Amino acid sequence: MLPKGIVSTGWPRVKAQARMCGIEYDDWQDGLGRCMLGKTADGLYAAGIGGVVISICRQVGKTFTIGTMIVMLCILSEYPLKVLWTAHRSRTSDETFKFMCSLVRKPAIARYVDGEPRRANGQQEIAFTNGSRILFGARENGFGRGFDNVDVEVFDEAQILGERALDDMIPATNAARNPLIIYMGTPPKPSDPSEVFSNRRHDALYGESDDTLYVEFSADRDADPEDRSQWRKANPSYPSRTSESAILRMRKNLGEDSFRREGLGVWDETNTVSVIDPELWKNGEVTERQDGGVVSFGLDMPPDRSALAIGACMKYADGSAHVELAEYRDTHRDGVAWAADWIKARWSRTACVAIDAQSPAMVLLPELKARRVPVKVVTANEMGQACGRMLDLIQAGMLRHLPDADQPQLAKAVANVTTRPIGRSGAFGWNKTGNDIDISPLVAVTVAVQGAWTTRRRPGRRQKVMR
Repeated sequence: MLPKGIVSTGWPRVKAQARMCGIEYDDWQDGLGRCMLGKTADGLYAAGIGGVVISICRQVGKTFTIGTMIVMLCILSEYPLKVLWTAHRSRTSDETFKFMCSLVRKPAIARYVDGEPRRANGQQEIAFTNGSRILFGARENGFGRGFDNVDVEVFDEAQILGERALDDMIPATNAARNPLIIYMGTPPKPSDPSEVFSNRRHDALYGESDDTLYVEFSADRDADPEDRSQWRKANPSYPSRTSESAILRMRKNLGEDSFRREGLGVWDETNTVSVIDPELWKNGEVTERQDGGVVSFGLDMPPDRSALAIGACMKYADGSAHVELAEYRDTHRDGVAWAADWIKARWSRTACVAIDAQSPAMVLLPELKARRVPVKVVTANEMGQACGRMLDLIQAGMLRHLPDADQPQLAKAVANVTTRPIGRSGAFGWNKTGNDIDISPLVAVTVAVQGAWTTRRRPGRRQKVMR
């Protein structure tokens, strides 16, 4: 996705300087550089506001491509160019610095370098004779804060970049003559704090940003992981520079989802932003549950039956609700029978117990019936209503919950849920963003909400506890 207004590019000068230094680029690198350094009629970078966003798999050569470009920009700059190159992890930052040091030791480049690179931890730096500098550091160590007059910022491992870290660093480019910000990374794992990377991808793909360059190298979403033609599509350096054995090594040592992300560049979901707005979810956080409502429970299990979640919903007279993950247990250790006894012990004070008809938790139906606990079986159409009701309550500020730190399994599900269509009427159900995500805690509280809103049962007294 190109930014608007490109009329020229600074790439030919960079490419020519690189050739003088003994560096040649492949076609894909040539095209990427031409787009990255595209300029508008005023001579400023076309991506100078939204930045350059590159989603790319491993073993392609992104550090070589971007690193050599940055060095050439420093050499060619008519004023001292200040570059910050950050990675999330210290190890990645150190490896990048090591590569860059070996690069600038080449005789054709070394004559532009001012002395030896500075190697002190937290102060890694390469200086050039024209006053340009490249500074390296890890965000996990706080690197990047407090700088000013920065011209170029490179965010490596951008899939692990939160808004707070970005807020600390972006103002450093405010006074730059022609700033350029580069985000590069692999598709994020569901557990990565990837809101910056994901949001920029979303904005580019859905036409919500015309001042950003977005480049994605990836195989088809439904690609066979063994298909070599898909390897070539995802990795333009294969097989000429990246060997088959290198990719096979990744294939062998990474899980299925991880290989699709890191080896094939495939994002876990079509819509990369969680369907539940994190700010709205955060707004519903309370430290204590309010008494006085009527409680319902919902049960769910992930498809692999590795855990059993019991969600709780306390519905209040004003139409608001409080939800909690009441129980979440490893079924390999605890089995599932305990859940029937757990529910039975609370049934006299409970309005409804609900289970999605498609859930593996339906295995508990006979056990609950044997204990004279009726179960609301939520049909596919009702599941669509339930998910819609959950979103409506969240958006209206009518759904409360405990802090995410107190319920990490529910928090993770909320942060990594997307939707799937149900029927053709526009209804939807929850869908996980990857095979390594368990959304059963969210499904459990959702069917608990559905039960609370549809049951006619009214227990003898209002509830004070949900556990």
